[in-house]
Amino acid sequence: MSLHSIHRQSGRVRWFTLLFLALVGSAGVLAALAWKDYRRFADAPLNLPTVRIIEFSRGTAFKDLVRQLRREGISDGSPFYWKLLSREMQVASRLQAGEYQLTTGLTPRGLIELMASGKVVQHHFTIVDGWSFRQLRLALAGETGLQQTLPGKDETTIAAELGLGDGKPEGWFLPETYAWVKGERDFDVLERSHGAMKRALERLWPQRDPAVPLKSPYEALILASIIEKETGIAEERAQIAGVFARRLQLGIRLQTDPSVVYGLGEQYDGNIRRRDLDADTPYNTYTRGGLPPTPIALPGLPALEAALHPAGGNALYFVAVGDGSGRHEFTASLVEHNRAVARYLARRRNP
Repeated sequence: MSLHSIHRQSGRVRWFTLLFLALVGSAGVLAALAWKDYRRFADAPLNLPTVRIIEFSRGTAFKDLVRQLRREGISDGSPFYWKLLSREMQVASRLQAGEYQLTTGLTPRGLIELMASGKVVQHHFTIVDGWSFRQLRLALAGETGLQQTLPGKDETTIAAELGLGDGKPEGWFLPETYAWVKGERDFDVLERSHGAMKRALERLWPQRDPAVPLKSPYEALILASIIEKETGIAEERAQIAGVFARRLQLGIRLQTDPSVVYGLGEQYDGNIRRRDLDADTPYNTYTRGGLPPTPIALPGLPALEAALHPAGGNALYFVAVGDGSGRHEFTASLVEHNRAVARYLARRRNP
């Protein structure tokens, strides 16, 4: 081989070497730029000018989740970047369906962390002290995020599903605020509140005043429901419990209007008349002695505690003061009570 050929071949090798190095260098630059762009995507805020609630349905594939984010204008990141990010974070198989609250400043990385944690939006449902079971059902029916399984079921069926053998669910749900997530059933909330009431009775019954004339936790539940409906004044609950406890011990009828109203059901029009007090029903404590057969409302913890720890004293009667405060006047004799009633009626006539 001539020296000229060797020189020409050597030049060709150098040219290819330089070309190869240039290509490698370009590829490295492109890779670095792509990596930089990926990192910018992963840690740049999503398009969330305000807080958004977004739902990812059960069974949604990851690619469909990315499409949803793009469709709703939350992210314009490429599906490849999203897939790469989920693999980098090693959570692709652990993303959980549900409702998520997306806050301003949230990044793609933060969103994937949120979905992997399963920290879905928590809704809250409050059972109000003194509601009836019917009111509770109506309120649950208004929670549109819950699966509605209770409508159409009668009370006996619901009681059986809760394990209440007597078929009477009234009173058995503790007024409190309960958290739920979208997709849960209305029955799940009902079941939690029922469990809370059972635990409350199991805790409070052994601590009761040994002198209370109640034979079972269920009787305590009944009396507490009456106390709940009689007063909203905290310091009066134990006093009213004391009046009812003494009446039970002495065999005097309770003569409590809220029980009569409960017995009237839909016939009650907002006023109690003499004929209502005379009409015998299982809940008419003017015509029947002892406690009514079931609770008449959902009692809160303060009413339960009052029923089990009634105040001492000699009062056997009480009537509203009538001054708009919601307070009552307590008396020991029928004569005193009649005078208190006369004062109440006078205030009503001349407010």
